[in-house]
Amino acid sequence: MKIVSSPARSTLPTGALSRLHHLALNVANMAASRHFYGKILGLHELTGVEVPSSLMELVRQGRVANFSLPDGTILDLFAEPDLSPPAVDPTVQFTRANHLAFDIAPDLFELAVKVLRDNDVHIEGEPVTRSTGRGIYCYDPDGFMVEIRCN
Repeated sequence: MKIVSSPARSTLPTGALSRLHHLALNVANMAASRHFYGKILGLHELTGVEVPSSLMELVRQGRVANFSLPDGTILDLFAEPDLSPPAVDPTVQFTRANHLAFDIAPDLFELAVKVLRDNDVHIEGEPVTRSTGRGIYCYDPDGFMVEIRCN
């Protein structure tokens, strides 16, 4: 993986990434995680027509669950039953995050792709188009996956 360390050749304008769209977490126990986020923390679990069509089958299979926050931010849970923490002590820091997704205006999406390419950011595949919009996946300097997406 190529690490970005040189000065930026082009940049997105400040404010182009308007808000966090969703956060996707890998979870070892879907039932326990749904209970925690939905019942304990009181997040609204998306059901029926609220579930994006691109995720309906995974939700039906119990492999994905989606929750919404009042500001519209979405929390996606992805079942990874073989996932285990690196230590049995839960106070030892580690991450189960899958990727971080940012919204961008549709008319700035191609600019975002160009900026990533101009700066030799490692991109995962080509931009994708789904029923929920367009997105491109790349990696930050630590190898964490980031999505830039638009409706």
